[in-house]
Amino acid sequence: MVTSSWEKPIWLVKGKIDEVRFCEAFLVEHPMICIHESLFTVDGKVPDLDKVRNEIYNQIKPYWRTSIYKKVSALLDALRTECYSDPLPICQDRIHMANGTLFLDGRFEAAKDFCMNRLAVAYNPQAETPRRWLQFLNELLAPEDILTLQEYIGYCLIPCTKAQKMLMVIGKGGEGKSRIGTVLSALFGTSMKTGSIAKVETSPFARADLEFQLLMLDDDMKMEALPQTNIIKTIVTSELPMDLEKKGKQSFQGTMYARLIGFGNGTMKSLYDRSYGFFRRQIILTTKNRPRDRVDDPFLSEKLIAEAEAIFLWALEGLKRLIANNYQFTISEQARQNLEENISEGNNVTAFLKSEGYIEFKADYEISSQRLYELYKLWCQDNALNALSLHSFCVQMAALSSDYRLEQTNRIRVNGRYVRGYVGIYSDLPP
Repeated sequence: MVTSSWEKPIWLVKGKIDEVRFCEAFLVEHPMICIHESLFTVDGKVPDLDKVRNEIYNQIKPYWRTSIYKKVSALLDALRTECYSDPLPICQDRIHMANGTLFLDGRFEAAKDFCMNRLAVAYNPQAETPRRWLQFLNELLAPEDILTLQEYIGYCLIPCTKAQKMLMVIGKGGEGKSRIGTVLSALFGTSMKTGSIAKVETSPFARADLEFQLLMLDDDMKMEALPQTNIIKTIVTSELPMDLEKKGKQSFQGTMYARLIGFGNGTMKSLYDRSYGFFRRQIILTTKNRPRDRVDDPFLSEKLIAEAEAIFLWALEGLKRLIANNYQFTISEQARQNLEENISEGNNVTAFLKSEGYIEFKADYEISSQRLYELYKLWCQDNALNALSLHSFCVQMAALSSDYRLEQTNRIRVNGRYVRGYVGIYSDLPP
């Protein structure tokens, strides 16, 4: 609000600032709502509260000269209270674009409403085919994996977790996969966060930063195994409010629908979680090797960003295909193998059960859990792999027994005693 030197603002009463009038006047000029202490305009979440502070400061500094920082903070808190709002409904039938609202049925409206996510790119149905982007992807990924990436980026356009997947793009380095992140930033703007997936798992404050975000990108995933995975699994499949915590604030139930994308030189590992539930949430794409004679284009990012409007249409096509397929992604045979290899590395019990020369599956045969574990350790030793503890091995066997038609029992007779074991499996290797 701009005031002349001879006209006092309506919120200045007898040399003091009337905070209610100030907030009312401020919101007339800068319409906002506040959800969980975060401010939102029609363009989505306000990413930088310092700009709001600066605007408040500039408005009051001609009339307030002492303890002005405290006054600005007090007015900001009052502003949050004045424009308080319940969380907005989560609408999965529309995408808030920079120039209006696009409905998935094809309708477009130029009007802008308050929203929690607005993309940084405008909707332009006449945008030409993003040729440089498609060329870049053809150099980076196999054709079948490009379809997966197209669907996943499209999946991130709406606040939805129905597909229950996170995406990892893995390469040896230097292939150019980080350019995807540059394009995503141009598309999603303030609706995307960059950070560490490992930190989201271990820090309650990091996961609170993902509230109302469409996407989180980890451009350089850590190779260290995660001590826990329950938070990541919950975020990927979240359908209910999550308990979130901000520094110095009481924890609260927040809305979470951020999708996770990670780039790295290796897949995500867990120290202890070797369940299928951890692995099934992952899609793993591998990049092509970087040609030795390739000359990198230092202006590639700018060229890709210039195609942002067309790339959005490309991603929208992927979203529509994903929805038509009931939120089932197109998964290439290579991606399936990537997942199986990751499962085998993280849970080598599966690989042991598929091995030859150690065990055989036959009906009416039986083996004790202790004997089966000894065979497993022998297999690990022969294959230079680390063996799980006896307890972890038994937990994994219990989870896998139905897949191999094994019957768990506590009636395996060994040296005149009954012990736990399995029916349907045996070994002729000497003890």
